[in-house]
Amino acid sequence: MTRGMQESDSSGAGPVIDAVVEDPRWARALGDPQDFAARCFAAAAALEPEVAPGAALLLADDAALRALNARYRGKDKPTNVLAFPGAPGDIAMAYETCAAEAGDEGPRFRDHAAHLIIHGLLHLAGHDHQNDDDAERMESLETRILARLGVGDPHAERP
Repeated sequence: MTRGMQESDSSGAGPVIDAVVEDPRWARALGDPQDFAARCFAAAAALEPEVAPGAALLLADDAALRALNARYRGKDKPTNVLAFPGAPGDIAMAYETCAAEAGDEGPRFRDHAAHLIIHGLLHLAGHDHQNDDDAERMESLETRILARLGVGDPHAERP
């Protein structure tokens, strides 16, 4: 899946994540998925230097994520996001699962998609949430990165 990173775009804006759109619903929901992913990547890289190598982002559907989840994790079900460490690393996301978790295709969908991209990038940078301390560190970093994008804390308690 890795398609590689461009170190900078023609405007000199910095590193650009490579978004591969397999499901066209992502484009309808996010506008320009490449630009959306690049903004998430830049926000993450600004606060976590280990994100710098970049990633390829596959924007697919539940069927694709179910197949990947079964093959690589032994779980025969779709999931919202998978991260595959390596050089530079890959992230895959499932449209239907993301939409179901967000509840709609409006701003909440875009905020949730940003959260999942950042979550995947942090996994590629070596972060994890296997224990409470690691989860707290990762969630705090996610919250700070998302704030750079104008996205509220996804870990805050909801009324």
